[in-house]
Amino acid sequence: MIRPHGERLAALRAELAAQGLDGVLVPLTDPHLSEYVEPAERRLEWLTGFTGSAGTAVVLGTQAAVFLDGRYTEQGRLELAPELFEQVAVPQDSPGRWLARTAPAGARIAIDPWLISRRGLDSLTREAPDVCFVPVHPHPVDRIWTDRPAFATAPAVPHPVAFAGEPHEAKLGRIAAELSQAGADAVVLSLLDSVAWAFNIRGADVPHTPVVRAFALVFADGTAHLFLDPAKASDALRRHLGPAVQLSAYTDFAEALGALGGRRVWVDPAHSVVAVAQALERAGAQVLARRDPVILMKACKNATEIAGMRAAHRRDGAALTRFLAWLAAEGPRATQDELSAAARLEAFRREAPEFRDLSFDTISAMGPNGALPHYRATAASNRPIAPPGLYLVDSGAQYPDGTTDVTRTVAIGAPTPAMRAQFTRVLKGHIALATARFPRGTRGGQLDALARQHLWAAGLDYAHGTGHGVGCFLSVHEGPQRIAAHPSAPGVDEPLLPGMVVSNEPGLYLPGEYGIRIENLVLVVEDPRPHDVEPMLAFETLTLAPIDLALVEPELMTEAERAWLDAYHARVRDELSPLVDPPTRAWLEAATRPLAAALRPAA
Repeated sequence: MIRPHGERLAALRAELAAQGLDGVLVPLTDPHLSEYVEPAERRLEWLTGFTGSAGTAVVLGTQAAVFLDGRYTEQGRLELAPELFEQVAVPQDSPGRWLARTAPAGARIAIDPWLISRRGLDSLTREAPDVCFVPVHPHPVDRIWTDRPAFATAPAVPHPVAFAGEPHEAKLGRIAAELSQAGADAVVLSLLDSVAWAFNIRGADVPHTPVVRAFALVFADGTAHLFLDPAKASDALRRHLGPAVQLSAYTDFAEALGALGGRRVWVDPAHSVVAVAQALERAGAQVLARRDPVILMKACKNATEIAGMRAAHRRDGAALTRFLAWLAAEGPRATQDELSAAARLEAFRREAPEFRDLSFDTISAMGPNGALPHYRATAASNRPIAPPGLYLVDSGAQYPDGTTDVTRTVAIGAPTPAMRAQFTRVLKGHIALATARFPRGTRGGQLDALARQHLWAAGLDYAHGTGHGVGCFLSVHEGPQRIAAHPSAPGVDEPLLPGMVVSNEPGLYLPGEYGIRIENLVLVVEDPRPHDVEPMLAFETLTLAPIDLALVEPELMTEAERAWLDAYHARVRDELSPLVDPPTRAWLEAATRPLAAALRPAA
């Protein structure tokens, strides 16, 4: 029987009291500090009812707060019971600052050292110096979560070099070279996508993200030690890994750390849990606090991965275009709803033999639901798709050669002049970022204003980042690069480098009315031109799908912006027409017609 969240909160407070604790931090993560986690790690959702992919709760004896960023402001208001949980905005506030002004001096606040980074713990202790943070493992929620789901048991499988572009032995050699240069004996790999990339393995432990629940140690001689559930290690996997990779049980990892006394061990303070560094220090190892060396290697895609991403986006664009053609016919008839539309889009994608999974839960949102940037349709929230209004669909897929993520906003029925004007401002920002040229060393934070400028001019904005990194048959959210406005946002100070893939997704959200977002994935490429003084970079757009011309107000666009849209649509038409059926091809021809043909006749 599932208890109401009020009963769960009361049970947690009773458990804290039994342990002599005054409060607890409840993060939405796992021992790998993942953004997307297995159902068994979704403590925050179980306790509070919040279903988003980022957030933290702090529970005290009589007060509790949930900390959410701007993507989830409206979702939090819908999902959190205000009589139980205060909703607090980040980065404007933080758990540490909230505790400093709310918890009594000397309060004993539980933190699970297997669910927080050293950097995160340092931030808490700096912001709340009068609070005593007590390490507690297992997490107090785990002691009262009686119907907690089991962990996944799917096997780990080799990821062929034909898709990876580099053997895992060569990758381990590159990591070993970094270790030697840093004077380190070993490095801890905690991030699930770092482990998957380094060993060329994939899995199905986390919904929509093809990773395996595993830790790894890589040594300066190029050998490695991989820790995962033995049931996931087939003979094929052992043959793939070869003799240089020792396999042990996932539960043996902590003990292996204790055997590294006297070694210099590289640990990422932001992407490894504090328990790892503490175990090494207890063993007498010297901890070198440096960023996971795989992160940047993985972000800069090689030639094989880039070719695969292009192929995946053509394949995915064809499926999305079939869906948009279907929606153009069904939307005005009011025969569909958010859930049926999401199912139809997934069905189109599944027809491709290369399809492996969605890359995240599809955001299928009609009207007011589109104003929730990370909305997820449920039986309770499901709205019919019917005119008049705007329908927003943000979706993606996993293929062995690439990962996709694309958003389109579509008019259902005749859009209002305000809708057209607002959509066009978002589009102008999208084009400004897509056409940017910038010198090497430029950070994502320096480019963010390009996407917002036309909204700002109209007194508008959006409360999420403009772009996130994307993996290649890995996580749809990948660091280190990011395009965002807030200076403290992770990745905004990361230089953009050739081979990085990042999203371009400005938006606009009017609570109670609708949302607008236009998202393509773009590839950072070198862009040399005659007379350049500095080495210059630019973006190559990977995503291929029509942008709804019914929502474009050509009079608000410059000649260069109209030319970009026409050229983009011509490319979409040329590349996708051979991949779709004749009726869809006819619809695509009209949907990508030159903008001049879409001008409304004079009154």
